[in-house]
Amino acid sequence: MRHSAITQTYHIIYSQPVAGVDLWQIPLRQPAPAQAQLAEALSPDEQERASRFRFDRDRNAFQVARGAMRLLLAAYLDIAAAAVPLQYTAHGKPFLAELYTPVKFNLSHAGDWALLAVSAGRELGVDIEQIRPLSDLDSLARRFFAPAEQAELRALPPEQRPRAFFTCWTRKEAFIKAVGEGLSRPLDQFEVTLRPGEPARLRRVVGDAGAVDRWSLHALPVPSGYVAALAAAQVAAQVAAAERPPD
Repeated sequence: MRHSAITQTYHIIYSQPVAGVDLWQIPLRQPAPAQAQLAEALSPDEQERASRFRFDRDRNAFQVARGAMRLLLAAYLDIAAAAVPLQYTAHGKPFLAELYTPVKFNLSHAGDWALLAVSAGRELGVDIEQIRPLSDLDSLARRFFAPAEQAELRALPPEQRPRAFFTCWTRKEAFIKAVGEGLSRPLDQFEVTLRPGEPARLRRVVGDAGAVDRWSLHALPVPSGYVAALAAAQVAAQVAAAERPPD
């Protein structure tokens, strides 16, 4: 990896060396010169997207997160940031052009932080959320969570529910981002763990009994007041899928 100045600015907070997954933590509050540098790294379509944000705060967060993503990916690929060849799936998930397909990545940002997950060939998804009070927490859980998750959330003391809600939410978001189906997969059609102290785990996917063996979930060490999750394809499962002959 080159661009040592970039990799000193951001740091890895989670790594699986054997499986080849790195998780970069990116502070979104940047000095004006650094923010300008990151904004310059954006592609024309990203700059156009940034211009559509109504509030400066949201525009700045987008520019920093996407600019840092481009600079870090450039360091992995050993190319210039402007040359990072981003493409998008039908559901809007960004990926690298065919020449660089062994490198997989996913980005999320909330509040003052962004997370970039990068892997050597493993499909993955990452999500970070800022924990905050929600006046409609129960109605959101009824709308998006599976019945078993709703029951577990209701059983917790009131002071534990906001963290548990966002724990569940980030694990669900990370999973659907890793699968690459976006919200076309209903969030209540699969279950994740959410209770305090319970390891991150995909428990069940409706209509796909083998999914729990093909995907792993991980809680991530993020700043106080936030919660984050990583979903990644199990190495053996992904190799088997790649080697499976076509129907």
